[in-house]
Amino acid sequence: MALISIKPFLPRRQNAPSTARKLAGETVSQRLDANPAVKRAKVELAQVYYHPDFLNPAQCNALIRAIDSDRRPSTLLSESGDKTFRTSESCDLDRWSPIIRPIDESIAALLGIDPAFGETMQGQRYAPGQHFRAHHDFFNEAQHYWAAMKASGGQRTWTAMVYLNDVEDGGATWFPSAGFRVAPKRGLLLAWNNMNPDGSPNPHTLHEGTPVVKGTKYIVTKWFRERSWLKTE
Repeated sequence: MALISIKPFLPRRQNAPSTARKLAGETVSQRLDANPAVKRAKVELAQVYYHPDFLNPAQCNALIRAIDSDRRPSTLLSESGDKTFRTSESCDLDRWSPIIRPIDESIAALLGIDPAFGETMQGQRYAPGQHFRAHHDFFNEAQHYWAAMKASGGQRTWTAMVYLNDVEDGGATWFPSAGFRVAPKRGLLLAWNNMNPDGSPNPHTLHEGTPVVKGTKYIVTKWFRERSWLKTE
């Protein structure tokens, strides 16, 4: 009788490379590189792209009104004893609204990602002095929240952010490790891959919403998962 060798089950190492996440990085970047309206940022440590005037003024104004109608103090997924870590206000936008849905799905189409992989788009408002200190968008698989995130679509792959208005002073998005800064500009979409080329989390995507000095900053953020985020019946 032949003997069958059975390899012991080895659990996946936390924050390890991933074939699926690697593929997500490759397919989206290839799509963006082929789009003449999209520019790749001159950054070596992360995959970052921008699309000027992705949204028109009417769309931006509609999103600003939606944020103002339902904003609340922003929260954090991870536990933090620092109550000043994130001081903005946020709003979960109704993805099925006839105003929101075309914008939401246009972002997914730009990146070539199934809309079902996208979380609910979040609107954010920063008044003078408000900020969001340096953080990553990817999930730390060693944290208490990972089991719930794994069950609801898994790791975040790409982030897309759209600035809805110009800001008189301050409010830039700063990537201190990657070494670049983006000033708010109405309609500008900024997208980045939260993973390294091998599909592991990229620590150089650390970014910060710097304090607004004068004016008010409005943005929307769309996070995409490695699997479907929407629940199916």
